[in-house]
Amino acid sequence: MRIVDRRLNPGGKSFSNRQRFLRRVRDTVERAVREASRERAIEDLENAQEVTVPADGAREPVFRHTAGERRDFILPGNREYVEGDLIDRPSGDGGGGGTEPGRGHGQEDAFRFVLTREEFLSIFLDDLELPDFAKRGLVDAQKLGSRRAGYTVSGTPANLSLGRTMRMSLARRIAMGRPKQQIVERLERETAGATEKDIADLLEQELKSARARRLRIPFLDPVDLRYRRFERFPRPVAQAVMFCLMDVSGSMTEHMKDLAKRFFMLLHVFLTRRYQRVEIVFIRHTDEAQEVDEETFFRSTETGGTTVSSALVEMDRIITDRYDPANWNIYGAQASDGDNMLSDNDRTRMLLQEKILPRCQYFAYLEVANSNETSPISYIGGSSLWNAYAPLATSARNFQMRRVSRRDHIYPVFRELFQRREGANAEAAK
Repeated sequence: MRIVDRRLNPGGKSFSNRQRFLRRVRDTVERAVREASRERAIEDLENAQEVTVPADGAREPVFRHTAGERRDFILPGNREYVEGDLIDRPSGDGGGGGTEPGRGHGQEDAFRFVLTREEFLSIFLDDLELPDFAKRGLVDAQKLGSRRAGYTVSGTPANLSLGRTMRMSLARRIAMGRPKQQIVERLERETAGATEKDIADLLEQELKSARARRLRIPFLDPVDLRYRRFERFPRPVAQAVMFCLMDVSGSMTEHMKDLAKRFFMLLHVFLTRRYQRVEIVFIRHTDEAQEVDEETFFRSTETGGTTVSSALVEMDRIITDRYDPANWNIYGAQASDGDNMLSDNDRTRMLLQEKILPRCQYFAYLEVANSNETSPISYIGGSSLWNAYAPLATSARNFQMRRVSRRDHIYPVFRELFQRREGANAEAAK
């Protein structure tokens, strides 16, 4: 027997189906989002996006009969065949399955759909957080949280408290003297077993009264309903600052600058979407460093020599002037091609080791390279700056370094640097 439900979908059903589909093919969608973001323009990274999922990733699993098993059935509306006719097996791969909708010549069509901006960012930023985010310098909250605040007599069905409702129902029935079912059953047995007419009449009247009282006093009344009540309260929010240091010297090719800008754009989208109280400081440097605004950081062109220590000196100055480490969670991200004056490498490493890292919760260094170079996670025999930073990668817990040479390396490396870690407390900043 087959039952087909042809009722119209209730309101919101399509949205729930969409979310169920996204959960089922989440891994496939995540890969599609990463592929889609690889070639997108920098300014379009956080917009809605059409993604392509292979048909196999979107198809529901079904049971199929094996080859050789006989199935006798007649389709409604059939005017060509009758029961017992032999039908040629369709051509196709496998043990008897023909072509399916969405297939042609052994190829499967891709499944295309458009993710909304919220869905795209939710998948794009999943499992990312600032490492070691601590509750330092709690400031006035800008976000209200909710907490339990007793019970109320009105509310939504989702907040109905069954336990408290049944307690109120029991108290009301006891107070109003509603006879229990056991009492009614006992009266019925005594009435049926009474031998004297007077006693039987009295028991009959008492039984009728008990039944009528049970009808007048319901088991559950609307006055018994109790709903869990929630109240809004200001949630303390921790404050943090992220320093973005980008090398824009003459040794940085357009390809390298594009990689660096994509990394910092991912970082900008991640911070502004995931956290409320995170300030971002942009620093560009050649042989001199300067704090700039967001537009200048991503758009302005500049060239010159390279002195990486100038960026760390500027970062240290800004921390001293505006961000007390006792009250702020301080983070840093640096992108460079690794080309630095040899006389400046020791000073750069000492500044990072003695001035920056002791004040930072976390510092990430990204080295960008030409597209024809490989991009291993660990890079040996590389640039002068990479070799200068290498000892810190093993000795400092709050320092990480990676190297990229192609666009499709940016997203995986970014996730490695800012993936959620066990024991970290990210809820304090949300």
